[in-house]
Formats: sequence, C-alpha cells, structure tokens
Amino acid sequence: MKLIDLDDFPNKTLTMKQKNETVVTEFFLFGFSLSAQASFCLFVIVLIIYIVTITANIFIIVIVIIDHRLHKPMYFFIGGLSFIEIWYPSVTVPRLLWFLLTKGKSISIVGCMAQFYFHFSLGTTESFLLTIMSYDRYVAICKPLHYVNIMTPKTSLRLLLSSWTGGFVIIVVLCIQVSNLSFCADNVLDHYYCDFAPLIKLSCSDTQSIEILFFVSACFIILGCFLLIVISYIYIIQTTLSFSTSFGRRKTFSTCASHLIVVCLFYLTNIFMFVRTNTGYFLHLNKTVSIIPSVVTPLLNPIIYTLRNQDVKQAVKKAVQKVAKKK
Repeated sequence: MKLIDLDDFPNKTLTMKQKNETVVTEFFLFGFSLSAQASFCLFVIVLIIYIVTITANIFIIVIVIIDHRLHKPMYFFIGGLSFIEIWYPSVTVPRLLWFLLTKGKSISIVGCMAQFYFHFSLGTTESFLLTIMSYDRYVAICKPLHYVNIMTPKTSLRLLLSSWTGGFVIIVVLCIQVSNLSFCADNVLDHYYCDFAPLIKLSCSDTQSIEILFFVSACFIILGCFLLIVISYIYIIQTTLSFSTSFGRRKTFSTCASHLIVVCLFYLTNIFMFVRTNTGYFLHLNKTVSIIPSVVTPLLNPIIYTLRNQDVKQAVKKAVQKVAKKK
C-alpha cells in the first residue's frame, strides 16, 4: 500500500488527525478470504469459464457474420450482445484471476477509476441493448407486416450504436463525481474490483449527493429498462395467445424464451445489487452476487441462444460441417 504521509510514523496506529492527513494513492482489493488451495481451485474454474466465454461469444459473432440466413435484426443484436459479453467480463475477471493466483491486490487510483467506468458503462450498454432486443421481438410478433419497414438495417445499426453511446455517456458524470472524492488513510476495498459501494464506504468526503445520483441513475437505467421489457412482453404474450394454432404459439414462446432467461439473470442480480440502500451486510454479499453478471451470465448468453434458437443451431452445424470437410 502506498500512502503519502506528512509524517513518518514508526507504527501503524494513526490518530484521527493523522488519518485526515493521509492521502491514498492506490487501493488494496480485499477479494475473497480463501486458503491457497481454494484460491487455486477457484482460479482454475474461473479461468476455464472465462476462456469458454470469450471463445463462445466470438464464435457467435463469426456465425452471425458468415451465415446469410442470420443477417436479420434479431441476430444482429445477438451479435452485438456477444460483443459486449466479450468486454464486460474482461474488465473485472482478469484482475480476479491475478488476485487468486498471485494474491496481488493493489490497484492504482487511475486503474480503479478506469475499471469503474468501463464496468458500469458496459453494464449500462447491455441494459439498453436488452431493451432494444425486446422491442425488436415486439415489432416482429405484434406488427409482423410492418417489421421489415420498421426494423431496417439502418435502424438496427442506429439502435445498436445508440445503446453504446448512451451507456458510455451516462456514466461519465457519475465517474467524474467518484474520481473527485477524497480517500483518507483506509484504502482496503472489500471487493475484487472497484465497485461503487465499497468506494463510497472508504471516502472521507460527503457522499450523500453522489449516492442519490447513483440511486436515481440505477433506478432510471435498470428499473426503467426492465419496465419497458415487461411492457413489451405483455403485448407479446397477448398477441401470442391470440394465435389460432398451438404450433405458432410454441414457436413464438421458444424464440422469446431465450431473451427472457437472459433478461431475468441480468436484471434480477443488478436490481439486488444496486436498487436499494447500501447496508454493511449487503455490501459484503454484493461481492459474491456480482460473480453472476461478471462471470456466469456472459457464459450463459451464447449457450442459451445457441441451444434455444433453431436458426443459430443450424448455422453452427453448417459451420462445423464445413470445418470437418476441410480437415
């Protein structure tokens, strides 16, 4: 730990005045309290999941690009989601792996703020994209005759770019506010990455206004997007139930089920972590729950879309057959 002290203290016991005169230049990530054997086992598990996640999402993107049958808005957005799921875990998982393998826990303030910004920007972008995907399904099922005119390639591209622009712009203000906080003496973050609540807990500044800003932003982004998705699926379900054949209903529900699974995994964990008061017990629990959106969900997304979507499965089989023939 590197601390800039006005005096060179012979022991680690600091008076209140001395603590106020100590400026933090780096943070110490506490991570998980595990034995050496447990850390290594978790390292191997997380490393395998991370490698499979990156490989699977890259594979989905390649399949969407090379198979002309998948050149549709729905698969265009799936490819966009896979692209996010390559970068979203890459912001936090490598640091977690480094910690588990070497116990290297220090991170500079600049590195911490960069990790904070990209983690929340990519999370916000994914939230917007999932909302856009639900709108795409709403138009396809509830307004099939107008789908081609509404979801044109240009419109799809604009929607995808708007999700990225919105995600990265909205978090700028919050990141600036966090970076302007003062951190005195204590620099141990009870987390494996730079999350909002642990940073706020360590700050010696008045954090009331920034906590309100974060809570309002979380409600607007998470609950707002989730509400729009719920409304979209209410209309989708109503329209689907009016279909005359059971085959049509089954096909529609099958197509939308994968998106719903992803939505539930993503939003329920984020609602639990961010849309509530930050109490001490929940701060510690957040660290464990955050494994789901950071490690588990990015792996499940390509698996869910591959297993539950007939077009994607056929494209995968076709690509595998081509590779097998070349060999």
